[in-house]
Amino acid sequence: MTSLSVEMLAADVPESITSAGHAQLGIAVLAGIAVIVLLITKFKLHAFLALTIGSLALGAFAGAPLDKVIASFSAGLGSTVAGVGVLIALGAILGKMLADSGGADQIVDTILARAKGRTMPWAMVLIASVIGLPLFFEVGVVLLIPVVLIVAKRGNYSLMRIGIPALAGLSVMHGLVPPHPGPLVAIDALDANLGVTLALGVLIAIPTVIIAGPVFSKYAARWVDVPAPDRMIPQRPSEDLEKRPGFGPTLATILLPVVLMLARALVEIVVDDPESGVQRVFNVIGSPMIALLASVLVGIFTLVLPAGYDKSRISQLVEKGLGPIAGILLIVGAGGGFKQTLIDSGVGQMILDISADWAIPALLLGWLIAVAIRLATGSATVATISAAGLVAPLAADMSTTHAALLVLAIGAGSVFFSHVNDAGFWLVKEYFGLTVGQTIKTWSVMETIISVVAGALVLLLSLVI
Repeated sequence: MTSLSVEMLAADVPESITSAGHAQLGIAVLAGIAVIVLLITKFKLHAFLALTIGSLALGAFAGAPLDKVIASFSAGLGSTVAGVGVLIALGAILGKMLADSGGADQIVDTILARAKGRTMPWAMVLIASVIGLPLFFEVGVVLLIPVVLIVAKRGNYSLMRIGIPALAGLSVMHGLVPPHPGPLVAIDALDANLGVTLALGVLIAIPTVIIAGPVFSKYAARWVDVPAPDRMIPQRPSEDLEKRPGFGPTLATILLPVVLMLARALVEIVVDDPESGVQRVFNVIGSPMIALLASVLVGIFTLVLPAGYDKSRISQLVEKGLGPIAGILLIVGAGGGFKQTLIDSGVGQMILDISADWAIPALLLGWLIAVAIRLATGSATVATISAAGLVAPLAADMSTTHAALLVLAIGAGSVFFSHVNDAGFWLVKEYFGLTVGQTIKTWSVMETIISVVAGALVLLLSLVI
């Protein structure tokens, strides 16, 4: 919670909102979430509007004055956008540079040139995981689908044997590893350490993506044996370019923010002195904004200029990269407003009071809440934001590592069983030319495996660290 909202609510909001009993608050939460689910699924309303209306409904059912609810929602929206908005924007710019410069294609082609036969599914999961670090899920899908279809067709591979590993790599990065919007918002809401969350996220992501990707793809290929549809093979971005950046510089640019953020976390552990000059330097260069900004600036020289872009085209590329994220920023911001309304209404304290009598770990509770909201709304981002708001008070007394694990538990739950209310479901179905049943048996099962395996690994890690 921001200091602004704390001061504001300490003055007059809690008396008017949190005076409601547990039963009324419980009804208010269910009603607010039900309104969001109904608006998104039944009336096909944009998630930004649904979250805004759902926040007002939550406050109304909780018996709070409307002006106080609006103040809470606005404070939450503002603090969330302030916390992660710049990071999402920088990530979008870096992703656009990677795609349009041909850097992503360079990584793909380099790895595929060294992969043959049985190693191809492993090559696909590696490609997707590396490219998925800076790219939003939908962008990654659009970028990698042509590669998946071309490789499957030319190599005479089962489409699922190649496609599932690629989708698994993208989805695991999306749900577990910052700087993707969901993990970033959860880190902000739970006041978790980004470097520790990133390190633990990568640690959990590796076995998760292996099981959900190359291993599961063997079974998916047996259940759904379909060829690559010719009509869906689009042009690759770099086919119009005369030259493109090298493999080494491209990979270094992608990994730069990850290395800087992990270095900061490592220095904090080793030095453990906030006044140390070394730690203060790494606190700056390893902060998410500086790390991503550095990667974008480096990308101009390693990605964009080698592809033959002049100064005016660089400006246009940045502008095009920022355009598509407007909707994402609004959804994330409104989700932050909904989260703040949940907290200010007293729901967080209610969860604390009730869970004190439950024999259920906080990590499992976060996972279950995210699963429920994911199944209802179809949005991993909405599930992450809402679940983080509900369980935020549980993180107050947690250690640094367990707060990071709570972020990852929520992220794991947020990707559970994608089905017909998820845009990603239809994206995969149409690109791969599948029926609804085939998509459920492959994509939906893969998402469930990611969620369950990652959730189990989070619980196991919590026992040893």
